[in-house]
Amino acid sequence: MNSSPIVAVRGLTRDYAQGAVIVPALRGVDLDVGAGEFTAIMGPSGSGKTTLLNLIGGLDEPTSGRVVVDGQDLGRLDRGGRSDLRLHRIGFVFQSYNLIPVLTALENTEFVLMLQGVPKAERRARARETLAAVGLAGMEDRRPSEMSGGQQQRVAVARAIASQPALVLADEPTANLDSRMGTELIELMLHLNEDRGLTFIFSTHDPKVMQAARRVVWMEDGRIQRDDWK
Repeated sequence: MNSSPIVAVRGLTRDYAQGAVIVPALRGVDLDVGAGEFTAIMGPSGSGKTTLLNLIGGLDEPTSGRVVVDGQDLGRLDRGGRSDLRLHRIGFVFQSYNLIPVLTALENTEFVLMLQGVPKAERRARARETLAAVGLAGMEDRRPSEMSGGQQQRVAVARAIASQPALVLADEPTANLDSRMGTELIELMLHLNEDRGLTFIFSTHDPKVMQAARRVVWMEDGRIQRDDWK
């Protein structure tokens, strides 16, 4: 593994309050992920995999422990600092696509670049190039409602990678896709990993993701039970 991992997690815990009851979602997780990995975090519902992904992405704060992403300790960043890290260094792919309905595929893809302040001509060119890379050339002007689920998820992937992030976090990206579309999406992301060296971390139930991953981290009851390399 790379001696300077792109993600380093130490002693991570996350508790949630359900009324008067405290429910632990993570119980002391340690994990390193090197640059260029294609890693799946697997486990049953409630195992803590999505919570772990959210903490790595700075979308939530741990109860205790440490998360370092791309050399930055999230615990030492304020809310604005974590937002800036997400904007510039982390791409997200969500189960529900999270596209903006009134925007076209091209506008959704360039949205993060717009937030980064990339000039219009440059961001438009990069968005077109990225859509072509995910197999959506010619669909730039379609809105989400005019696209299939698989096509929408490809737009979500394009949006995630257009800004050339250090890390892509994908939370159950194939859950709303049929088997064929799910397989195509996995093959697309595997190609991006191999061709561009993008680091992917998935949380997933999908056996197809597990088969494609080079590393599978198994979680149960908020703990890592196994860490399998292929």
